Amino acid sequence: MRILSRSKTPLCATSLVAAMLLACAAGHAQSSLQQKVAAIATAAQGKVAAACALPGSSLNCDLDPHAHPPMQSVFKFPLAITALHFIEQGKFTLDQPIRFEPADRFFPKTYSPLQDKYPDANVDVPLRELLRLSASLSDNAAADLILRVIGGPGVVDSYIKSLGIEGFHLEDSEHGLHADWKAQYRNGLEPAAAVQLLLLLSGHSPLTREHSALLLEWMKDSPTGARLIQAQLPEGTTVMHKSGRSGTRDGLTAATNDIALVTLPGGRRMAIAVFVTDSTADENTRDAVIARIARAAYDAATQRPD
Repeated sequence: MRILSRSKTPLCATSLVAAMLLACAAGHAQSSLQQKVAAIATAAQGKVAAACALPGSSLNCDLDPHAHPPMQSVFKFPLAITALHFIEQGKFTLDQPIRFEPADRFFPKTYSPLQDKYPDANVDVPLRELLRLSASLSDNAAADLILRVIGGPGVVDSYIKSLGIEGFHLEDSEHGLHADWKAQYRNGLEPAAAVQLLLLLSGHSPLTREHSALLLEWMKDSPTGARLIQAQLPEGTTVMHKSGRSGTRDGLTAATNDIALVTLPGGRRMAIAVFVTDSTADENTRDAVIARIARAAYDAATQRPD
C-alpha cells in the first residue's frame, strides 16, 4: 500500500507542475502579444486602442479595449447590419428605389461616388446599391441617405444595442460630422465591442445567411483598407473590413481606424479592431501602426497551439 501511495504521489505532482507550467507559458505568450502591441502603438504619437479574438482560443491583443474612440466611417458597418435587419422585417427591399434628393448632397464636396455620378441628384437608386456604396466604398452621401430612410442615427444606435453590443454610440450623421469637428467624438465604438459585433455577424448572425454573406462580400471587396489591417498580412489572406478616417486639423488627426474579420489558414476567422486617436504622426506611420498590430495578432493566432 505504501509503495502504491508513493508511486501515485509523484505522478500527481508531475501533472500539477506540468499544468502550472503550461498555464504560465500561455499567460506569458498572451502578455508578450499585448506588450508587442503596446510597443508598436508608441509610434502613433497618440492614443491607440485595440482588441482581437479568435473563437476557441485565448488570443488577446487588448490595448485599452474599452476606450471610446471616434468611429468615423466604421459606423457604416453597424449601419448596414441595421438596414439589412429592416429589410428582413419587410420594411424595405434590397431592390427598392430610394430617391437621392438635392438636399442629400454635401457642400463642400465630400467623398461620394454616388454624388460624383449624380451631381444634380434627383435620381432613384436601389437600396442594394446604396448599401454597397456605403459598406464597401465608404460613400458618405449613400450612408446618410440610408440613415435618412431608416430613421436616423438613433435607430441604428438602438438596434445595435439590442444585440447586446454596449460599447457603441451613434448620434451624428456624416452631414453632422462635416459640420462640426467635435461631433466625431460623440460617435464612438469600443474596440472590444467592434470585435464582439464582428464575431456575432460571423458566427451567430442576427441576419439571414444570405444577407450576412452579402455584407461580408461587400467588406471583402472594399479597397479602403489596403494600407491598414490587410497591408502586412500574407498575400491572399481574406480580410473583410470597415475602415474610418478623419481629417487633420492643426497637425492632429482625430481618427485612423480599421476593424476586420481575417480568415486564417484552416478557415477560422479572427476579429480585430484597431483605432488610432488624436495622433500627431503622419498618415504612413498611423497606417503602419494598424498594419503591424494586425500582423502581430495574425502571427500569434496562427502559431498559438490552442
